[in-house]
Amino acid sequence: MPVVALTIAGSDPSGGAGIQADLKTFHQHGVYGTSVITLLTVQNTQRVSRVEVMGADLVREQLEAVVEDVPPRAAKTGALGSAEVLLAVAEAAAGFAFPLVVDPVMISKHGASLMGDEARAAFGALLRVATVVTPNAHEAAALTGRKVERVAEGEDAGRALLDLGARAVVVKGGHLDGDDAVDLLITPDGIERFVTPRIDTRHTHGTGCTFSAALTARLARGASLPEAVEGAKGWLTEALRTAGGIGGGIGPVNHFVSAGAEVK
Repeated sequence: MPVVALTIAGSDPSGGAGIQADLKTFHQHGVYGTSVITLLTVQNTQRVSRVEVMGADLVREQLEAVVEDVPPRAAKTGALGSAEVLLAVAEAAAGFAFPLVVDPVMISKHGASLMGDEARAAFGALLRVATVVTPNAHEAAALTGRKVERVAEGEDAGRALLDLGARAVVVKGGHLDGDDAVDLLITPDGIERFVTPRIDTRHTHGTGCTFSAALTARLARGASLPEAVEGAKGWLTEALRTAGGIGGGIGPVNHFVSAGAEVK
């Protein structure tokens, strides 16, 4: 039977982020992707003009239907939209027998809000049931109330998220200062840095979704958390390096990049 991974996230009709990016990433990593849609967006590489959040009951029913018949070996969350949806997912996740990667998507690349103030206030409920939470610098700052611009500040924010109940945190380095992109894995056992060259490209639409999906797929295939972070970061770096040619704005990464034999 194929390895199954689940994404609980929003829809991007232009295909670069959200559910669409997650399923493409799962496929490249050799896992069968299932999905629960939390919100619909009207967007492309240049704009977001509308966001419609699903009712919490509809999200809950989708999740129950998938898990009871096609149980995943790992799952991830993306944009959840409302406190009601977030709490419904957190309640279900408390009973998960598989890892949960939480990508705290708060705002789109074009500045559209994908998590309201009430959902931010309720985020602790999801944080406490996550295997790992994967904020970028801006999200880490919003969740902790700290300035997060440098690597050391990312480490401090990660520790603060552990204090708030997270079991593990990956502070992504795309928005941290420095010549290299330094991702930080913070756990109660310490901090591990994952360093790759920074890629100079405007095609960064969906990078957070894509990284967290690659991480989820690797956990589903049995990788340890450090192995999964290292592999997901390496794969995303290549997807950024080879991106281009789709859309007239902030284009997507190259989801055609093969994960190759190094997938665990």
